[in-house]
Amino acid sequence: MSTIKYQVEFFSQWHCGSGLSAGADVDALVIKDKNGLPFIPGKTIKGLVREAVENYLQFTGKSDELFEETFGFFQDSENFSQGQAFFSNATLSKEEQDAIVQEKLQDYIYNKVTSTAIDENGIAEDHSLRAMETVVPCTLHGTIEDVPEDMAEIITKSLGLIKRLGQKRNRGLGRCEFRTEKGGNQ
Repeated sequence: MSTIKYQVEFFSQWHCGSGLSAGADVDALVIKDKNGLPFIPGKTIKGLVREAVENYLQFTGKSDELFEETFGFFQDSENFSQGQAFFSNATLSKEEQDAIVQEKLQDYIYNKVTSTAIDENGIAEDHSLRAMETVVPCTLHGTIEDVPEDMAEIITKSLGLIKRLGQKRNRGLGRCEFRTEKGGNQ
């Protein structure tokens, strides 16, 4: 089994939603840990990597016999598997987390982005103003553990196919690059 260590470098603001709002101020908040720091849940990473691997296998015509073993499958409530690979949350480095928390800088890593719907006459539609919390560009780190040896190379190559992450990615948010870190494929 292999462990893949990776980093996600963001080139634009990004939003990975918590499903919560801040009342009248912000309609969609970023998911945060207990210290108020942003992260990307492992489940989200797993979905992105799964899609990237599916695309890679389709483009290259390679066999996908380890795909379901790695990522799992769902046919119905009695026929399913969660897969053997474990996807950690992607987080800021320990050093960055400690510095931000120690200096109480959490509020400075978030912005508010607003948008509204415009009708065919170029006038804002009533009650359409929305505000979303975003995270400034940063780099997050994570691991994928218990990857079958033959699937590790495919996952590593597939990470390069992920170019955007999170909400409003078709509107310029969440531009990113996934890269493996040194010592990351053992």
